[in-house]
Amino acid sequence: PMMSRLREYALYLMVCMCPVMAHAQWAMKAEAGLVAARGNSDTDTANLKLEIKRDFVRWKHRLELGGVYASDSTGTITQRWGVREQTDYDFRDRGFWFVSGRYEEDRFSGFEYQASYGTGLGWRFFDDPVTQLSAQIGAGYKALRSRDSLSADGITLIPGRREANAIAQGSIDFEHQLTETTKVLNKFLVESGGHNTFVQNELSLQVKILSSLALAIGYTVRYNTDPPEEFTTTDTLTTLNLVYEIG
Repeated sequence: PMMSRLREYALYLMVCMCPVMAHAQWAMKAEAGLVAARGNSDTDTANLKLEIKRDFVRWKHRLELGGVYASDSTGTITQRWGVREQTDYDFRDRGFWFVSGRYEEDRFSGFEYQASYGTGLGWRFFDDPVTQLSAQIGAGYKALRSRDSLSADGITLIPGRREANAIAQGSIDFEHQLTETTKVLNKFLVESGGHNTFVQNELSLQVKILSSLALAIGYTVRYNTDPPEEFTTTDTLTTLNLVYEIG
């Protein structure tokens, strides 16, 4: 009798959960590019991006990972990787509450690492197969560590230090299907605190080759208002990637 009741209860749970699980949707997109030049100069460049999304009733989860590497005859000249996660809860058809976290390390920037956490509200202005546009704004906390640098006299060493403070953050995500095979995407992110403001904009044009495969041309601008001495405020990256997308 006990086993029979357990089987009946298990069957009841499966029947109840089926409509809920049917609403769960997964999507994945992977981008990769590799360039190797040989001759008068030897240069190797590689970049990789991975984005995983999961929608479950009113919840939306998104995980992004990325890395960039470049080297020439002198050795490694670019090495950066990062991860970003965000969870949304839809409390209205277009409005949502979010919690996000971001971490990155960049061997050749003015900061050894930057880590931020935040929460706030967002709004989806367009959310259809042709156009998707959303914006969000919130507050959070950021920790970073600057690198050692030389002062303007080129002699005095300024030691790097760890800093942490409250920040305001915002982002805008845009995607538009220009034609049946071509779409444009743009992601804008800003994190502003008392010690530094970080701004990043990623623009990409994707042309579909096969049903799940596309060619993408991308241009990324990264800006820090107050990097340590010797380091520039702006970094740019131009990429040519293959994109594999499912879901």
